Amino acid sequence: MTLLLTVIFIALVFEYINGFHDTANSIATVVSTKVLTPRQAIVLAATTNLAGALWGTAVAKTISSGLIDSKVISMSSEIIICALLGGIIWNLVTWWFGLPSSSSHALIGGLCGAAVAASGNNFHAIIWSQPSAEHWYLGKGLLWKVVLPMVTSPVIGLVLGFGVMGLLYWLLRNARPTPVNRFFGRAQIFSAGAMGFMHGTNDAQKTMGIIALSLLGATQAGKLENLPGWLSFLHTPTPGVGHETEIAAWIKVVCALTMAAGTAVGGWRITRTLGHKMVKLHPINGFAAETCSATVILAATNLGIPVSTTHNISAAIMGVGAAKRFNAIKWSVVERMVWAWIMTLPVSAGLAYLFVKLLHSVIGPGM
Repeated sequence: MTLLLTVIFIALVFEYINGFHDTANSIATVVSTKVLTPRQAIVLAATTNLAGALWGTAVAKTISSGLIDSKVISMSSEIIICALLGGIIWNLVTWWFGLPSSSSHALIGGLCGAAVAASGNNFHAIIWSQPSAEHWYLGKGLLWKVVLPMVTSPVIGLVLGFGVMGLLYWLLRNARPTPVNRFFGRAQIFSAGAMGFMHGTNDAQKTMGIIALSLLGATQAGKLENLPGWLSFLHTPTPGVGHETEIAAWIKVVCALTMAAGTAVGGWRITRTLGHKMVKLHPINGFAAETCSATVILAATNLGIPVSTTHNISAAIMGVGAAKRFNAIKWSVVERMVWAWIMTLPVSAGLAYLFVKLLHSVIGPGM
């Protein structure tokens, strides 16, 4: 029971770090365009993150039952702790250097690395690909839910940002800058709110999935059979064939509040990278980038795909900047960001793998 509570605590620590690590995703543009002060933007982001986190559970169900094969490995509390530590360490490293990497991919990488190590280097512990019998685009597994979206969603965000910004430039080609800035300054408050809401819907659900996964494992192992009545809410029944793990209401509320608290702390290092270093933004640019990114994340969330909010808003900002002029983007900053994107999955997986192996060497593999 103590280990299970430790898992829940560390998962919430990850959620808190996710909040301040990814705050920049929804506020960088609205701060850099000076539409809102940093304090106002933080309040907006925290409020919309909280609301978004309470909306839907499709992504949480993917994390809890769509990436790791429970027939190959039972994810014990110790294994999940190692997975979380892999993601947390990589998040803190990239936050320290101001790199907008993906908390989502850090968590998923940690989960996969820990699963492989715990199964004795059996790569079948990961659900690589299970196409849906009904819809090819609703497949299950790492390929369909993580790898393909990792590539396609930023590309869509970039192209959409470029197209929307180009259209706005054409429609407003004869307009005066002052009224345009005034209008989009107000509109950007709504687009930043939408971005914060969608960030909450997708990112908060990943930790919900981890907590549900740990509770399911504890239930299946019989560790929750003798709980007192007031703790009966921890019991998580095994889903039926073809069904996914249900996410309890208390998990949603706790994760939502934790992410909102982390968001309230802010993440100024990454905000500077996205909002200032990569390309100079005006209100119309910020509106276009936020609207396009929020649209992509909305589509992914409805499909249960845990996409990276960081990748999407970064790509949308690149597209918006390229529509202005290609050399408006500081490509040296983009190069550093892309390397962080590429490294996130393997590094977090490697860290979690090493933690599990270290744990095995100390207390033995029969955890």
